[in-house]
Amino acid sequence: MEKQKVIVYVDGFNFYYGLKKNKCWRKYYWLDMVRFFELGLKENQELVAVKYFSAIPDDEIKQKNQDAFFQANKQNSKFQLILGKYLRKEIICRNCGYTIRTYEEKESDVRIATQVVSDAYKKNCDISIVVSADSDMIPAVELAMEAGHRVFVYFPPNHYSSDLNTITGGAVFLSRYEKRFKQSLLPDVIHLDKYDYDLHIPEKWKQYKNTK
Repeated sequence: MEKQKVIVYVDGFNFYYGLKKNKCWRKYYWLDMVRFFELGLKENQELVAVKYFSAIPDDEIKQKNQDAFFQANKQNSKFQLILGKYLRKEIICRNCGYTIRTYEEKESDVRIATQVVSDAYKKNCDISIVVSADSDMIPAVELAMEAGHRVFVYFPPNHYSSDLNTITGGAVFLSRYEKRFKQSLLPDVIHLDKYDYDLHIPEKWKQYKNTK
């Protein structure tokens, strides 16, 4: 029997900040994304790709840590990185006039939506798994489902959307599968054959590994 093809769409911003929200979950920053989702599949299913949507921050240390994570996961050809961008944003306090400078991720939600709908209509997969608790995903999920496509929503740890939960008839809470997170941690050192280089887990992330 031919296996059902599965594509996973990860809202990287949502996933990362879900882990960051609770110190006990930060140990899973250094995660093998393909292995993690493969462990959750049934015997009659096959993972085609994990499409990971993110953006590169301006902070140099965060860039370095993020790049290490990307390079480690890109060793598996099923991991596909799709980048948006951060835009500088200024918020002025109405009471004191103080300006707060921050950055907002742009384009990722649109890119995810486009990919989900495109893959559904092109029949590139039989099942789509959207990993996000961002309600902006609703139109894309609805369009894919209207085409008769099977779509599931997985909530990253410490994130939830009642609207997404409702339209799919019940989302999956990844926080209930911590054993799978533990089984999917990357090695502390990964040798990159292409560059003959040893890639190390970011030192700060390594410190989180003993957090309980």
